[in-house]
Amino acid sequence: MAKADKASKADKTAEAEVPGQYGDVVSRLEETVGRLESGNLSLEDSLKAFEEGIRLVRRGEKLLTEAEQRIEQLLQDEDGSDVVAPLSVAARPAAAAPAAPRAPAPRPPPEDDVPF
Repeated sequence: MAKADKASKADKTAEAEVPGQYGDVVSRLEETVGRLESGNLSLEDSLKAFEEGIRLVRRGEKLLTEAEQRIEQLLQDEDGSDVVAPLSVAARPAAAAPAAPRAPAPRPPPEDDVPF
């Protein structure tokens, strides 16, 4: 019975401690998903693992949001002045070479211009 008590204490400790580093969160989430996918957990243990997974996902999202905000604050344009821009490839400042102009898309023929 002492083993069962130690196991439940270890589970509660694991549930309470959410890692502070993103890599640790991802590793722990992978472990949790692996346990869930194994099919060896009881219903109660599966629910606990699922709850832990949700906590880990939320922590990971928070860490990513904080990192994104820091990056956005650190962006600078070519003149050295700060630029706050959304973190996406399309929104980044253009490189030194301007993009080539696009050719207009061909228009479909009018409906009354039937070739037969």
